[in-house]
Amino acid sequence: MKVTFVTNYMTHHQLPFAEAMYKQLGDDFVFIETNAMDEERKNMGWTLNQSDYPYIKQYEDYVYDDLIMDSDVVILGGTHPVYIRHRIAAGKLTFRYFERLFKKGQFKAYIPSSYRRNKKEHASCKDKPFYLLCAGAYVASDFAIFGAYPDKMYKWGYFPKTEILDIDKVIEEKVPASILWTGRMIDWKQPLQPLMAADILKKEGKNFHLTMIGQGPYRSKVEDYIDSHNLKDEVTLVDFVSPEEIRTYMKKSSIYLMTSTGQEGWGAVVNEAMGCGCGLIASYGAGATPYLVKQSLNGLIYNFKSHKELALCIDDLLDNPDKAKRLGKAAYETIVNMWNASNAANRFIALSSKLLEGKSFFEEEGPLSKAENISMRHAYKLCRKDEVI
Repeated sequence: MKVTFVTNYMTHHQLPFAEAMYKQLGDDFVFIETNAMDEERKNMGWTLNQSDYPYIKQYEDYVYDDLIMDSDVVILGGTHPVYIRHRIAAGKLTFRYFERLFKKGQFKAYIPSSYRRNKKEHASCKDKPFYLLCAGAYVASDFAIFGAYPDKMYKWGYFPKTEILDIDKVIEEKVPASILWTGRMIDWKQPLQPLMAADILKKEGKNFHLTMIGQGPYRSKVEDYIDSHNLKDEVTLVDFVSPEEIRTYMKKSSIYLMTSTGQEGWGAVVNEAMGCGCGLIASYGAGATPYLVKQSLNGLIYNFKSHKELALCIDDLLDNPDKAKRLGKAAYETIVNMWNASNAANRFIALSSKLLEGKSFFEEEGPLSKAENISMRHAYKLCRKDEVI
């Protein structure tokens, strides 16, 4: 089976899946980059030494048209529509790979030009062997607006590096009452929200320390908030560090905060923090949260519109460190047993083999299970409906 993955560029979030595919398929797996990585992500330490990965090719350096058409299976991320049209016409097995289309609200779907364009691109292939890999829990809802990919939408995501750890030892060695937030300091990642929660906790006399790693337009606002609310003893700011160093911080931290709004298509830090055994507190707005996090079983889910609810969740884990440890261990098991690159690659190859034979199926849970139509409007209640107290 020849599989080709076409998207903008390789990142450390995509690399483990690509490595797992290459391990199984060898030279029958190719990853094609269509764009250069932007400078912001380079500054975040996302660059890779591509000479170490023989399956990664740059589009401008290689003749790919025949490869894309001749491959048994193609995964298409953001790429030129000509490839889509050609594979539709040929009736060849193809997976589209998308985060949500309308991160700022589905009202944009009904702008006439947007509606016509998306319906033409995505609903026109509903009778063809075209399937959708939903990189986030709200993707299916966006595409359902156009009647696209009926009964052909699969749970998917990003699969960062998974380490096999002595998880009991890692959890016992975590620094008590240590809280971590990482990311670009931009509006919709809400870097001020952990500080607002920290201000509440400090006034309540709680003992904790918050480390925030990142840079961006909101960095100065973060610094100003720390100064104006006298949080210098409680908060440490760190500039961007490499993905490997981020995982080191995660392994030492008892609690991890993921505070993004619904503009966070996936949020790979959710996978990473869970894989490091953190007691995770995650916004329901991030696409990864409803797929990976089960309320009070392997993490806590909160309403990203409320810094007070975030403070209550942190307070809960500070007052109940054994609960944080229990959640952290369960989170780790979720990653190593289900949501990891090796499992995703195995399942993808198995599904593709069946589809090439004219058969289809959904996994019962996890990657390549059926992607439900979940709207942001009802997601918070849905995420908490099975809450275990």
